Amino acid sequence: MAENKQEQTVDETIEEIFDETDVNETQDTDSTSESGAADAASDEVAEEQESTREAELEQKLKEAEAKYLRLYADFDNYRRRVKLDAEAAQKYRAQSLVTNLLPALDNFERALKISSENDETKALLQGMNMVLSGIQAALKEEGVEEIKAVGEEFDPHQHQAVMQDNNPDYGSNIVVDELQKGYKLKDRVIRPSMVKVNQ
Repeated sequence: MAENKQEQTVDETIEEIFDETDVNETQDTDSTSESGAADAASDEVAEEQESTREAELEQKLKEAEAKYLRLYADFDNYRRRVKLDAEAAQKYRAQSLVTNLLPALDNFERALKISSENDETKALLQGMNMVLSGIQAALKEEGVEEIKAVGEEFDPHQHQAVMQDNNPDYGSNIVVDELQKGYKLKDRVIRPSMVKVNQ
């Protein structure tokens, strides 16, 4: 019987050892599965953070590209504007000079309208006419031309109506008389013609 007890004790001890091993393995498995779940959760968080970071970077890239395109368009518009301004400055460079010369030219033309029977005065007027022709040729070379008025239809962009007339020889809204000449520099009106318009 003592042998039986010893065998029982040995058997019980062996069973206890196996039970402890099973418990340890179960605990290891539980802890492994818990750490695996924690790893999976941390992987998901990391992936979520990475995708959020990617989305933020893509958004910043789109904003930077849009800003670049706006700046490029602004610079292109600036360059075009500067070019147009330079062309206009070149095209109309003589405008201020011509504007200042027009009153003197008007007076010169009025002075030439006087008539004289004296030979000396006729010679003087002939010389002044030559000077006037030279001035007009120089102005024409710069692109200055007279605005046609008498017999033309009234154009508010080129004519300034200061009087009205009721002349049966002309149609309605036709310029009857020019009181002061108008001038254009290339396609820009420097001074409109002062005119009398038929009703």
